[in-house]
Amino acid sequence: MPIRIQSDLPAREILDRENIFVMDEGQADVQDIRPLEILIMNLMPLKEDTELQLLRSLSNTPLQLNITFIAASTHEAKNTTLNHLNKFYQTFEDVKDNDYDGMIITGAPVELMEFEQVDYWDELVKIFEWTNEHVTSTIHLCWAAQAAMYYHYGLEKHELGYKLFGLYKHKVLNRKIPLVRGFDDYFYAPHSRWTEISREDILRCEDLIVLAESSEAGVFLAMSRNGRRIFVTGHPEYDRKTLGCEYARDVKKGIRIQLPKDYFPDDDPDNMPRLLWRAHANALYANWINYYCYQLTPYSLGTRVYTYEHLH
Repeated sequence: MPIRIQSDLPAREILDRENIFVMDEGQADVQDIRPLEILIMNLMPLKEDTELQLLRSLSNTPLQLNITFIAASTHEAKNTTLNHLNKFYQTFEDVKDNDYDGMIITGAPVELMEFEQVDYWDELVKIFEWTNEHVTSTIHLCWAAQAAMYYHYGLEKHELGYKLFGLYKHKVLNRKIPLVRGFDDYFYAPHSRWTEISREDILRCEDLIVLAESSEAGVFLAMSRNGRRIFVTGHPEYDRKTLGCEYARDVKKGIRIQLPKDYFPDDDPDNMPRLLWRAHANALYANWINYYCYQLTPYSLGTRVYTYEHLH
């Protein structure tokens, strides 16, 4: 897929080395098509790592995507340079008058805080509400999935008392729904969280459809009935070594943490982690782009937005 990003974004060089088709602005402008406009709100502390992970995941469709990154203006990032943020990121105020075919809101390491205690909560609430009119379909990842379910449906999160951490096996439900088209009956996906919204609470919400779940990790994938809100409780975008880096970080901080489940062969951190989730992660993002952005969005952004029911 031709991803259209700024030519000097650090992830660009890595994507080029991996033979992922990244299109510069001059090349994109000569194509007589309208690219899909994708907005990514990156709340993760290591923003450059997350940029690369998400761009890899979005690279598996022939559609041209124009990517815009935004960061929370009401939060001071401590792990990303101000120069990087100023150069490659905008704020919500910069984009709020625009319309987008799709949006991704990432997770954030704030899950043990009450939602209202998060310093950018008020800003995020404005964005959740704004997506109802300005975005065709939005994916919410990990903590953002919990935050959006809380805001839109009043579902409360619960502390687990331990870190749900590692690779977990999930069963596909509602196979006929396009978001899980091409999935095997079972698939693996990474989780890294201390909280959850219970399966029972999600099932009681009439507007939510559960598409995949784990007997150990609970609901992994759910969506609103109109397809405009997608909720992913794990991290399908993670790279091979991301969980391992998180484990090493937590150990260094003195956090009592177990090894990531089913991640290191023989549970030996010196062994190269297994990469068991990439194909299904790619299928998830490709299905979202195709069925919930491309096929539902109007050609002229800002006009009528279709919903998932129109696919039937």
